Amino acid sequence: MMNSSDVPGNPAAVAYVVSDLAHVLDAYRALATEYQQRWALTCVLCDVDGRLAAGQPACADDCACAASCAAARRRAIEESVRWGEPSVLLCPQDNLLWGVPLIENTHVIGGLISTRADAPRAVDLPPRDTHKAVLDLLELATQANLTNPALLALQRMSTQREGERAKAIHQLKGQNYESIREIYLTEEPALIAAIKGGDRRAARGIINRVLVGIYYLGRDRPLLLKSFLLELVVMMSRSAVEAGADPAELLGANYSSLADLANIGDEETLSAWLVAMLERIMDAIKINQHYPIGVMLGRAMQHMQQHLGNDLSRDEVAAVACLSPSHFSRVIKQVYGQSYTELLAQMRVDRARELLVRTEKSLIQICLECGFSDQSYFTKVFQKHAGRPPGEYRRLNRAL
Repeated sequence: MMNSSDVPGNPAAVAYVVSDLAHVLDAYRALATEYQQRWALTCVLCDVDGRLAAGQPACADDCACAASCAAARRRAIEESVRWGEPSVLLCPQDNLLWGVPLIENTHVIGGLISTRADAPRAVDLPPRDTHKAVLDLLELATQANLTNPALLALQRMSTQREGERAKAIHQLKGQNYESIREIYLTEEPALIAAIKGGDRRAARGIINRVLVGIYYLGRDRPLLLKSFLLELVVMMSRSAVEAGADPAELLGANYSSLADLANIGDEETLSAWLVAMLERIMDAIKINQHYPIGVMLGRAMQHMQQHLGNDLSRDEVAAVACLSPSHFSRVIKQVYGQSYTELLAQMRVDRARELLVRTEKSLIQICLECGFSDQSYFTKVFQKHAGRPPGEYRRLNRAL
């Protein structure tokens, strides 16, 4: 038997147990028949140690290394649990082997194993179809209720977080941060924008980077770490209130959690605490009900008017409005009936109209000042919106 501590990166207390597989034989046989019909591939049923319980491996006739093959099947099961998806490896006979775990609740009781050395048609499977066959084995196991897709999803998430953490540490080592505060101050503007815009995914990513940096540089100073976490929570709460969250609601939700911080001593619990605080803060933002969208758009329009001569990207203006780019685009279309690009062009043409009538600036000066890349493009866009070329528009309107 293998206990949960033997499974790397495992958040769900998965246990490997020796179990009689007789109760899953009917489901296994139906699955094996379906898999054979789809892919001309067989799959075997084995226990957690890779020992065969039902079915016959494709290479059984020429395989003289039963013990090492069982070890390969066991490893396929373990790796599949570890990564939360089908595992693929080479068996001792250099055949491609893949497997998915049999899971009852949180207990791994065995596995389903298949190989490409199965049939003439299967041997010729191209890589893309082989990949589909691998994924299909997991899909069939899920449909037959022979595995636990929720548990495997947790494993995938855990693996992804560990990968992001390792990547962040690697990036951090390549940078010359002089202090923990520098990390915090570098990430703070983006985190504020993500919180105000209700972008949970972006906020979680930033929190992850901040945590990695804080722990990497301040791992031996727990009090300093906690002070920065408190500072983060205060900043996030303030940003949420500015985005429409109820201050009283935030205070009530966060008070007991803040009190708990003093008793937390390990890195994992501290990380979980901060992530939970972020989720509560994001939940408290009811942006459409409590924070007028017109205020956000007002900020965006003001920024655009002040920087019409610059290269104004949608993402930049959306960040000023504290909205995600996609949400910003939808709001612009709903309020103004135009896309962001169309609205920006209209604003630039309106500015050009004013300069043509009220100043003596040349056409090229007005073109550049209004953010157009060249005079011919300026003329084309201006005529589309104003109905006539810039020079003619100036003559006609000055004559009035």
